[in-house]
Amino acid sequence: MNTLALGPSWLDPDYLITTFGLIGVLVIVFAESGLLIGFFLPGDSLLFTTGLLVTTDVIKQPLWLVCTLVVVAAVIGDQVGYLFGRKVGPALFKRPDSKLFKQENVEKAHEFFEKYGPKSLVLARFVPIVRTFTPIIAGVSRMNYRSFVIFNVIGGVLWGAGVTLLGAALGKIDFVHEHIEAILILIVLISVVPIVVEFLRARSKGRKAAADTAPDDGIPPSSPRGGGRHAKR
Repeated sequence: MNTLALGPSWLDPDYLITTFGLIGVLVIVFAESGLLIGFFLPGDSLLFTTGLLVTTDVIKQPLWLVCTLVVVAAVIGDQVGYLFGRKVGPALFKRPDSKLFKQENVEKAHEFFEKYGPKSLVLARFVPIVRTFTPIIAGVSRMNYRSFVIFNVIGGVLWGAGVTLLGAALGKIDFVHEHIEAILILIVLISVVPIVVEFLRARSKGRKAAADTAPDDGIPPSSPRGGGRHAKR
């Protein structure tokens, strides 16, 4: 099966799976679930394609085993992220930006965690970038470990097994096989929508904040001198 490469070949799900196999899928799921460098990886489209390729025998392992291994990789990845957050603590918020690290990603994940609490670990699984940083923020916030494990497992099962099973189920439909490139593009676009929404929202807040802090002396900008003469009188 040939699919359209969406960006660099190493970000194309079909290329990653056919090149590195199931092991590569598990490594990517692990990295995207809790390592700072994994936020840019194609988790959603990768899992969907994995399920689809199981039904076409490109991946030889049974579906139940693939889903189990994906869930384990996702849960362990979050676990590592949580422990990293507990160890690093507040220093994470002072870390300077780099090519692979942006402070705004940490702040977004922190806001997401503060808004939704423990269930953010489940919801964040379906939001690119945020899912990478949320377990780390949970560790920084020293979330109760037992609660973290429970919500981590729930999120890992719903996302890891759920998206993979969705790909496997749709992979049995002839229409999907005939339009696989368009469907993979659609999956990626859906994954990007939350990022675009957050970007536009942050941009809107930034403009509003700038407008609120702009000085307002009541003097029209076009006539500063006239205003000065009236002030002296």
